[in-house]
Amino acid sequence: MPNKIQTEYGSVSISKEVFATIAGAAAMECYGLVGMAPKTLQDGLVVMLGRESLRKGVEVTLQDNGLAVDLYIIVGYGTRISVVARNVMEKVKYTLEDITGVKVDRVDIVVQGVKVVD
Repeated sequence: MPNKIQTEYGSVSISKEVFATIAGAAAMECYGLVGMAPKTLQDGLVVMLGRESLRKGVEVTLQDNGLAVDLYIIVGYGTRISVVARNVMEKVKYTLEDITGVKVDRVDIVVQGVKVVD
C-alpha cells in the first residue's frame, strides 16, 4: 500500500484525506486557478468550494505503485487553460512527493468552469 511508509523506527500511514488536502492546498497556490469545484455537477451548475473544502475537489486513488490524483478546478477567465493545468499538475506532484515521500504516478485535471475574476 503506497500510503504506508516504513522507517527505521516503525511505519507511518497517511490517509487519503491527507493526500487530498495537501494536493488541494498545493493547487490553490498556482496562478490562474481561482478555486476547486465539486467532483459532480448538478444541472451544469458549477459551485466554487471555499478554502475549508479543498479536498472535496480532489480524488485520490491509492495504487500498487503510487498515487493517482484527480483535481476538479475552476480557472480564471483570460488565462491559458493548458498552462494553468500543467502548472497545477507539476505543483501537486512535486508537493505530494516532497511532503509525503510517496510516488505520484499521475495527476489528472478536470476543468469544471471558468470564472471572471474581479
